[in-house]
Amino acid sequence: MPGNLRDRLQRIQQIKVHTEKAEPGHIAGSPELLTEQGWDPCGYMTMRRITGCEPVVFPKTMPAQTGMIIPGINDTDMYTDLLFFDLETTGLSTGAGTMAFLAAFGRLTAGGPAGGAAGGKAGVYRLSVTQYLLLDYPGESDFITMLLDEINRANSIIVSYNGKCFDSHILKTRCLMNGFSPPEYRHADLLHPARRLWKRLLSGCSQAAIETGILGIDRTGDTPGFMAPDIWFNFLKNGDALALLGICDHNRRDIFGLASIFAVMTVIADDPLKALNKYDFDFESLSFRRALTLRREGKYTEAGKWLLQAVQRQSPVQILALRTLAIDSEHRLKSPAEALQFTEQCLQLLPKDSLLLYEFNHRAERLRRKIKQ
Repeated sequence: MPGNLRDRLQRIQQIKVHTEKAEPGHIAGSPELLTEQGWDPCGYMTMRRITGCEPVVFPKTMPAQTGMIIPGINDTDMYTDLLFFDLETTGLSTGAGTMAFLAAFGRLTAGGPAGGAAGGKAGVYRLSVTQYLLLDYPGESDFITMLLDEINRANSIIVSYNGKCFDSHILKTRCLMNGFSPPEYRHADLLHPARRLWKRLLSGCSQAAIETGILGIDRTGDTPGFMAPDIWFNFLKNGDALALLGICDHNRRDIFGLASIFAVMTVIADDPLKALNKYDFDFESLSFRRALTLRREGKYTEAGKWLLQAVQRQSPVQILALRTLAIDSEHRLKSPAEALQFTEQCLQLLPKDSLLLYEFNHRAERLRRKIKQ
């Protein structure tokens, strides 16, 4: 361990020993505004706030096909296994110079059946959010301890948005810098599933873009996340707790948005056709992926239905779906006439400079010869 880091950790430990002799519940430098807003001391220069439960509607049980949309989720998982997680940090780098100063965790509890149009197929779950706030650098060890306690409380599945590339790396780095073993957990990152479902429909696939463009969540008045580093540094400099509370609210709203995006993904997984009546998403690409999954499971008839759904409207997977149908008709179903029909559809759709023209022309000629025999 470098000498400067060793000295820094020793100074932090000395400060902690000194403050343990202070009055119970005393937090050095804790502005009164934070405590007035419900933040409570939970360690040296670390505070915690627990918000009330907000309703989120899911299918009654986790759909078996959820894992096809969200890698990391199994068909035996339950909503109560999920731990929604988001960090606010001092920068956008995942290197040793960036640290987390605010963390939010969201947990679901069953909240009774949903009424109205949801009927008996949906259930309301209550999302409760716990946040941890670091007030100054010396309290980071206690801050990390609180985060690890949340993560290790149960065998939870961490759900994040771009957390695999960012939040998890920050947490691992700060654990190592403070002498903790980084936690191990299953991780379901919603960024890539969101891109597969919505990148053709939106100009960007940030969490905020999904919330406003697809879910219709109103985040008017929200403090932008990119302001988080400056807000925390200003708080350290001049004690501006009001601006800090704004980024704390942003962090809490991120957790609610994260849970809402997960809920929409489970609705789509449960019944994509029905979900189209409520949400916009790339149905054709989803149909193609579902068809390939069913084919791997040997469910060819059901897979064929999804492939036909994938070719109904123009999309990037239309050619791939028609090609799969042509191959299946020729080799498994032994129907060259049907295979030729799918092949000719491909030829009509392909541009004149496509590299696939040779393949499909060759396939069409072979199928015509088979039909004449």
